[in-house]
Amino acid sequence: MQTEQEKADIKSMTKAELTDSFARLGLPKFRANQVYDWLQAKGAASFDEMTNISKEMRTVLLQNYYIYNVTIEKKLVSAYDGTVKYLFRLDDGEYIESVVMSYHHGYTICISTQAGCRMGCRFCATGMGGLARNLRPSEMLSQITTAQRNNGIRISNIVLMGMGEPLDNFDNVMRFLALVSDTEGVGIGMRHISLSTCGLVDKIEKLIEMKPQFTLSVSLHAPNDALRGEMMPINNKWNVERLLSACRKYAEVTRRRISFEYSLIRDKNDTDECARELAGKLKGMLCHVNLIPVNTVKGNSYERSSQAQIQKFIQILESRGITATVRRTLGADINASCGQLRRKKKEESDGNLQQD
Repeated sequence: MQTEQEKADIKSMTKAELTDSFARLGLPKFRANQVYDWLQAKGAASFDEMTNISKEMRTVLLQNYYIYNVTIEKKLVSAYDGTVKYLFRLDDGEYIESVVMSYHHGYTICISTQAGCRMGCRFCATGMGGLARNLRPSEMLSQITTAQRNNGIRISNIVLMGMGEPLDNFDNVMRFLALVSDTEGVGIGMRHISLSTCGLVDKIEKLIEMKPQFTLSVSLHAPNDALRGEMMPINNKWNVERLLSACRKYAEVTRRRISFEYSLIRDKNDTDECARELAGKLKGMLCHVNLIPVNTVKGNSYERSSQAQIQKFIQILESRGITATVRRTLGADINASCGQLRRKKKEESDGNLQQD
């Protein structure tokens, strides 16, 4: 009998791949349709849930395939707005986080694409722990299907802005996007998906060739190399000018508006001068600036900007023709930004939990 590592990752397969795989085992095509429906549309976590398939066939499936799942290790629900934060355990013992948010248009889930992250952004709790590994497409899908089943809801929007850098796990993320947007599966269309990157220019250029219809969100956080390089090591490889050049081309080719994420840090990148410089750099581009009051994270001294300065920053941008909004704060009482639950869990496991 095959070990789990030798078995095929069945939930990461497209319908065509599953059909071909079943054919090699002598299984009929309609069985592939049934299993695909169970895995993708219904989010089955085991073969035993597939009640319209015989016990004998389920044994064959168990011998040849493995379903990679996420298991709820911890669930926090905000008393303020109902935001739900999950700490998920992966089958190999790694941990990731996801957040489900409720908006007037439906439910949005923010998922992780890696266990940890190697980008090292100074203000990010996830990056402080480094990268453990990439997530499989099945593990990204399982965050969605598990959250839907646990809450009894239908998720309509996805944000790839949790733990990890999506474009650093390019092939798996692209396969996930193909699977999650399949109308015979989860069925969430590309225009309801946002992908966030810290600025991997070579991968953005690869996306330009693909002309995707999801929203590209770029973590900019500073208008110049001096500031951005200090906060984001990736800027030492691809500077602001190179990044914005790729973004302009992306917007022109896809005709999709780019969202620039900008974490406002008191007395660092929230000055009037920074706002004017940012507006100048983005002038004429099809874009939007999403301002984010920075989260307090152990390990750095960053503080969020005052409300007065946030409003002034917006006024300067808008007076120069740049649309800007402040991200709505959800789940404030449960630390809904990603990375903090996983970090605490790792500290507990290492036996050196720091006291708040």
